[in-house]
Amino acid sequence: MAPRELPSRTLYQGRDRAAARSFLHAIGLTAEDIGKPFVGVSNCWLETMPCNFGLRELAAPLKRGIKAAGANPMEFNTIAISDGITMGTEGMKTSLVSREVIADSIELVARGHMFDALVTVCACDKTIPASAVALARVDRPGFLLYGGSIMAGTWRGRQVAVGDVYEAIGAAAAGKISDADLAELEAVACPGAGACGGQYTANTMSMLMEVIGLSPVGFNSIPQMDPEKHRAAERVGALALEMLDADRRPSQILTRRAFDNAIAAVAASGGSTNAVL
Repeated sequence: MAPRELPSRTLYQGRDRAAARSFLHAIGLTAEDIGKPFVGVSNCWLETMPCNFGLRELAAPLKRGIKAAGANPMEFNTIAISDGITMGTEGMKTSLVSREVIADSIELVARGHMFDALVTVCACDKTIPASAVALARVDRPGFLLYGGSIMAGTWRGRQVAVGDVYEAIGAAAAGKISDADLAELEAVACPGAGACGGQYTANTMSMLMEVIGLSPVGFNSIPQMDPEKHRAAERVGALALEMLDADRRPSQILTRRAFDNAIAAVAASGGSTNAVL
């Protein structure tokens, strides 16, 4: 995309935009920086769940990649609700609603600040589709970067995940294991940051994003705690600028064939029925 065609030029170019540029100087940008493209980085980081817990650290190498490629990364936050924590309670009523709020909030910031490109960083059931919806609505070059799945835990010599905890709840209720066994398992099943370890909604949607073309292939499948994830995030930053240079937008990627491929991938992998929702 030619510099004169960048949306951000409307905000920051010309004598009458001096006050806007002054605000950017206040946050550390130089006159040279202000002449570069602006890339929005939406982040669903928060401390209420492991899914998004590591996203603040993941955004750092992503922004380094954007900056090294010659643009200004501008990070902003949105919200998230954990389905895994809230389900079966009144809290679950907020989950689907949050998808719309997240999509709206990302779109509002991206449109209001006229970003030239947009990268969304997300990691749980509703943040992934919400981020995809926002990318499609804004229709600026960019990507969705999934934070990654959680690593497996270890219990009594075998690998375990949160699914084993759900099974153990039933086993304890049936008297097959003790409450002490259950407590021991729950303490080790989720060893750190990352989304639920299974082909549940988050991992299904992250796979779908690669197949449909909104995420670089192979990047979403790297676990959140794997050191390789940070290297991948930095590469995504550079790739976002390549998309901007080519003016490659979601509207050109989200074709009927892309959706057909996504449907096939979800069916073949036994993915979450939430993919339809």
